[in-house]
Amino acid sequence: MKAVQDGPSSRITVGTPITDRAILFLHGGAFVTGSQRSYCAFAGRLAKRTKAVVFLADYPVLQDAPFPAAPIAVLKAWDHLIASGWKPHQIVIAGDSAGGNLVFGLLSTVLARNERPAAVLAFSPWTDLTLSGETITTNRDKDPLIPVSRMKEAVDLYLNGADSSHPLASPLFAEFKNPPPVLIQVGEDEVLLSDSKRMAEITGGTVDAWPQVPHVWQIFDGRLPEANAAMRKAAAFVQSSFESAKR
Repeated sequence: MKAVQDGPSSRITVGTPITDRAILFLHGGAFVTGSQRSYCAFAGRLAKRTKAVVFLADYPVLQDAPFPAAPIAVLKAWDHLIASGWKPHQIVIAGDSAGGNLVFGLLSTVLARNERPAAVLAFSPWTDLTLSGETITTNRDKDPLIPVSRMKEAVDLYLNGADSSHPLASPLFAEFKNPPPVLIQVGEDEVLLSDSKRMAEITGGTVDAWPQVPHVWQIFDGRLPEANAAMRKAAAFVQSSFESAKR
């Protein structure tokens, strides 16, 4: 694996990638943690499986700047790729959890500019900071990793008084003009299951729901059979989306 800083993102390659395929990956961390360094290994596995160049974007988390600093930063990462010669149809936007929130906020923004990416891949995206999803309640005792009380704390800290229904805060309420193919993977017991299902509905995407897996289990690719299987499906989706976007 090779990682080189390229503008606001870390450019990650494994072996010889297909040169016209890029993935802009936005990491998770509940808007308060996560970094290029902590996600580098996972980005490398994604690069290996998809044979694409992965651009692992950096964005400010809580201690650096509250909303809307993160959405602004990931748009700059996208704009840097476009300015560097990448075409929208050569880019898949991907991310997990809070990064999945930023994925769909970015998607809405670039679609409004008639810049349509090849596809979107999201792992357990947190798309509704109003916390109105049904499974926030029904799965709260099933989800071992995400306590709802902490979600509320993270929202308050991240938004710093901003409206939680703002489309860049809760992209579930954004508009998506002619969206590309969307694949969302999520666990059936996650509190974020409703966020995934509702986002797939408004974008015309597909939900791939898995039983008895933890939040963002894909991070265990190479160590957990369910993660290996999920990543194979995700990589196949990415590769087929790149092929379709070329036509």
